[in-house]
Amino acid sequence: MNWDWLFFWRQRSQPFTRPLIEDTRNLTMQITDPNQNQHHAPGASPQSAVSADKLPGICHIIAVGSGKGGVGKSTVSVNLALALQQLGARVGIVDADILGPSIPGMLGIPTGEPPEMTPDNRMIPAERHGLKAVSMGMLTGDDKPAVLRGPMVGKYLKMFVDGVQWGPLDYLILDLPPGTGDTQLTLAQSMPLSGVVIVTTPQAVSLKIARRGLRMFEKVQVKILGIVENMRTFTCPHCGESTDIFRRGGGEQMCQEIGVPFLGALPLDADIVTCGDEGRPIVVDQPKSVSAKVYVSIATALVEQLQGGGTVLKPFVWKWDSNEGAPDWMEGATRVAGSQKTPIGFLRRDPRTLSILWEDGHRDDFDVRDLRLACRCALCVEEMSGRKLLDPKTIRSDVSPRQIVSIGNYAIQFDWSDGHNSGIYSFNDLRALGARAAAKSIENV
Repeated sequence: MNWDWLFFWRQRSQPFTRPLIEDTRNLTMQITDPNQNQHHAPGASPQSAVSADKLPGICHIIAVGSGKGGVGKSTVSVNLALALQQLGARVGIVDADILGPSIPGMLGIPTGEPPEMTPDNRMIPAERHGLKAVSMGMLTGDDKPAVLRGPMVGKYLKMFVDGVQWGPLDYLILDLPPGTGDTQLTLAQSMPLSGVVIVTTPQAVSLKIARRGLRMFEKVQVKILGIVENMRTFTCPHCGESTDIFRRGGGEQMCQEIGVPFLGALPLDADIVTCGDEGRPIVVDQPKSVSAKVYVSIATALVEQLQGGGTVLKPFVWKWDSNEGAPDWMEGATRVAGSQKTPIGFLRRDPRTLSILWEDGHRDDFDVRDLRLACRCALCVEEMSGRKLLDPKTIRSDVSPRQIVSIGNYAIQFDWSDGHNSGIYSFNDLRALGARAAAKSIENV
């Protein structure tokens, strides 16, 4: 590994270090439920959790994930990216598996060669087959592991996305590592993801773990764009007989049970393996093959899913007193069948009231002190028992937000005037809090 280059980048990106370290320190609690009891160390700034604007020039950021390893997720990511490119799109890919990078080998990108930098110290991605790519494997040799703790993994992941000179892109594909840990949570909280594609095999154990990964993204309100079933059928090249080695149809059945789109099924094809090992993805090397055509079909279905996306607020960093950076209030986007837990507007109705407009047209008005008292972080609520630690008598009547920041697609975070800033308020919790307040108001009447 070129440690001089990494040291330079660490110095350059120092502002990112602290919040990412603190987010990962609390991972045990976040894995259990990312909507509850999340906290940062006192003094950490919530502004670092998300950039105020979507990455310039990038229309859609799409994660490709699975709770399980060995399902061909990286192969799907590369060929899906190239299939989108064949449809006329401008595409980039990030190898988000920082500790186990595989994208360079699949694209034929040399390893252990530091990338070039722009004059403003942004990384220039490698380019193969017209596809822009970034990977930790570009910085390490094939036989030199990146030995990093969780906080550093999150830090480099963030830099590989927004510290790169991507230029205009229609799609940025993120090839995730297995599991539901650091990487997935960092992306869900800090990147404006358009959605996630889940890859599985028909095997029962793979389906069970893939479902778990899917549920994780549902918790943080990342749209499930669909499921891809990989390695469905093997066709003998000699006799032409087809065999379902890992069973058949499990991916389609899971889609029906959960209610998400089924994007397509890929065969177990020896040519896919050979092409990937030689740095010539099958979509490029054998564009007329059955597998390549299936990838194009999956890419087409994915584009259709993105075109049918719902209303989503842009990321924001909102200064309460001045109203600078105030998010949108999209009253015209309400609909009766809209989501009860998707906000389409935030408003400072007055210095003491935060209004939230939900997609179904319902509106909640919160007294900001009530929101401060409702904080569920580990400093205010005991993690194991759920016992409240916050004494309402210690909270001043004039407490107010200094800043409100969006967290991914599923929550907001407050920086309060009393110095407290460690609570994350999920949209699910805010809707429930509004319902309880309304019920209490009726009882009082």
